Amino acid sequence: MYNNPYMNTYNSNFNQQSINDRIDNQIAQLNQMKEQFKNNQQPAINQTFQLAPNGTNTMRYANTIDDVSKEIIYGDTPFFSKDMSVLWIKNTKGTIKTYELKEIVPLDSKDLQIQYLQSQIEELKGMIKNDADVTNADAKQDATNTTTNDDTIRTTAKKNKSSSI
Repeated sequence: MYNNPYMNTYNSNFNQQSINDRIDNQIAQLNQMKEQFKNNQQPAINQTFQLAPNGTNTMRYANTIDDVSKEIIYGDTPFFSKDMSVLWIKNTKGTIKTYELKEIVPLDSKDLQIQYLQSQIEELKGMIKNDADVTNADAKQDATNTTTNDDTIRTTAKKNKSSSI
């Protein structure tokens, strides 16, 4: 059976047919991919370049005023220090204004009352210092009846002194 010459030609013909079928299938797949590529063609790619920044008023950070003066800007631009204590505003003409920033801490009612009482204490201390500057010098008087102000209770007091002493 294996030495039969007719059998070998049959196998080679069968193998040749399967190779032809595989090639035809691959050609069909390639043609199908070609059609898909034609149908899904992408539009032409247009690339645009942005020469100037979009947002002209963007916030920037700087270490010193020299850093601010070196920067090129296209509109009024604020520059902040890293610790947010200094603000520089540079306009398009190149002039720079410098501001000092201070944080505002919201106070509740107790903090406000403490602050009010502390200010009253300071005011009273100031009043005491102002009154201490005015001295009550005892002037020698020869009169027998003198009227003076007693500073501690703010009432008028009469003192009788003899003129002979």
